[in-house]
Amino acid sequence: MLVSGAALCLAACATATTPAPAPGPAPAAAPAKPQPRPAAYQSEDFIITFAKPGDTPETLAERYLGGADKGWMIEDYTGLRAFAPDQEIVIPRRPWNLAGVTPGGYQIVPILTYHNLAEQAKGRLVLAAASFREQMRYLKTNGYRVVSLADFVEFTRLNRQLPQRAVVLTFDDGYRAFKDFAYPVLKELGFTATLFIYTDWVGAGRGSLSWPDLRELAAAGIDVQAHSKTHADLRRAQGETEAQYARRMQAELEQPQEVFNRNLGRRSQVLAYPYGRWEEGLLPKVKEYGYVAAFSVRRQGNASFVRPLAGHRSQIYSEMTLDDFVKNLNVFQEENLR
Repeated sequence: MLVSGAALCLAACATATTPAPAPGPAPAAAPAKPQPRPAAYQSEDFIITFAKPGDTPETLAERYLGGADKGWMIEDYTGLRAFAPDQEIVIPRRPWNLAGVTPGGYQIVPILTYHNLAEQAKGRLVLAAASFREQMRYLKTNGYRVVSLADFVEFTRLNRQLPQRAVVLTFDDGYRAFKDFAYPVLKELGFTATLFIYTDWVGAGRGSLSWPDLRELAAAGIDVQAHSKTHADLRRAQGETEAQYARRMQAELEQPQEVFNRNLGRRSQVLAYPYGRWEEGLLPKVKEYGYVAAFSVRRQGNASFVRPLAGHRSQIYSEMTLDDFVKNLNVFQEENLR
C-alpha cells in the first residue's frame, strides 16, 4: 500500500507539473454560403431588377409598377423593347420629365381629327373604313401610344408625363358611322378617342348619334366633348354688335353645357372650334363658359407649353395615303436648348 500510494503521488505530481502540449490550429471554418441576390433593389425613385426569360416592358410593369399599361415608362426610360435574360434593368417609379423637354428639343403630341367614315371614301371628309383600320393598325404596330385627351390636358398642366410616342384621336360632329366603323377597331386595339359633338346635330337624323348612343359610348370609355351648339363660326361677324355677339356666344357655348349636364350628367371641359376658326377676342368667352382647353385644326403637334385654348389638331383626309398619314405623327421637335 505504501509503495502504491507513493507511485500514485508521483504520478499525480508529474501530471500536475508537466506542461500541456500547445494547442494546434483550430479546424478551418466552413465557407459561408453566398446570400441569394434579391429579385430587385428599390429606392423611392427607382427599381433595379434583372430580366427573366421572356420579360418585356409590359411584364415588368405588371410586376413592379402595378399594371402592364405602364410598360411605356420602362421602354421610354431604357430605350429598349426586349431584354436578355438576367439583364440589369432600371425602372423609374415616378415621372422623370413632365414637360417632355430635353437639351436636344421637346416632345410634341399629334392630335388627329376625323369626321365621317363609310364603306367607301366620299369627298375629303368621309374616310373609307378600311383606310381607318389600316391607320390604326399602323399606330399599334409601330409603338404609338393612344392617350386620352384628358391625359393630354394634364400634360399641358405639367401634372402628367406622356409616352414619347403619344397620339390623341378625335372625331368631329357626331356621326353614327363612328359607332359602326371606328369604335369596333378602337375597342379591338385598346384605343380610346374623343367625340366632339355639336348638340343641334345629336339625334337629328339617321346619320347622327343619339344621346343614348353617346351614353353607351361614354360608358365604354369614349370621351364626349363639345363642338358648339350649331357648328357656326364662333368668331365675331362683321357688323355684329357686342351685345349680339355676347348673346350668340351664350347660345353656342353655354347651351351645350346645359345639354351635356342634362344628358350625360356633366359639363364639357374641352371645345373644338367649328372649322378650326378662332380669334383672340373669343378666348375669354370660351373660358367664361367653363372650357379649360380648346382646339383648332392646324397641322402641327402640341408641346406641353401650348396655349390651353389654342391647341392644334391635324385633319386626316380621305385621299391621304398611308405615307401621308405617317407625316402627321411627328412626336419630337429637334431644337438646341442648351
